[in-house]
Amino acid sequence: MTLKSMSKMLASLSFLACTSVFAAPVVINVAGVQSIGEFGDSRNTVYEYNVGANATITNVSYSVNVTAFSPSWLSEIAFAITDSGVTDGVLFTPGFEDAFAGTAQYDASTILADEGLSFNVGADGILRVEFYDDFDDGAVDPDGRWNFGTITIAFEPDVEVPVDPGPGTDVPEPASALLLGVGALAMGYGRRRRAAKAAAH
Repeated sequence: MTLKSMSKMLASLSFLACTSVFAAPVVINVAGVQSIGEFGDSRNTVYEYNVGANATITNVSYSVNVTAFSPSWLSEIAFAITDSGVTDGVLFTPGFEDAFAGTAQYDASTILADEGLSFNVGADGILRVEFYDDFDDGAVDPDGRWNFGTITIAFEPDVEVPVDPGPGTDVPEPASALLLGVGALAMGYGRRRRAAKAAAH
């Protein structure tokens, strides 16, 4: 292994270690999801994701195709992103201006912090997503259907949450362990290289 390839490997591993605190977003495929009753109705579709204790929900974007069945309106078909206790969160109504039944495509992206809407999930780390209808028209069931598309939810893990591995054990963070391992490899490589160079002279 040459010094150049070793330095490239170290740079790559350092980048990996530095980016380990960023999490991949939650991407929800909405195909076939139904909005049946008002928020909290037990018949509604609810998804739960573990994003880590006290994670901050930062961005939401969606590209969805939705149908509202008459007499329901597109402006009534919605989804809510909350913590597991439903004490904090954000409600989205993609077709909020469309006071009629039918099918439509909606695309939007929101940086929650810019709107003063970012929030933290609880200590259980559960992010809850519920698909519902703002006004339950008893004449139809379901009131609406999410035909296809995705909702993407970005979050930042809480890096301040202490983890107690138990008494008498010091477990380094993965990024620290990775850097220590790379350092040990580099020292071993340097020692081997010096020994080979000394033997050649």
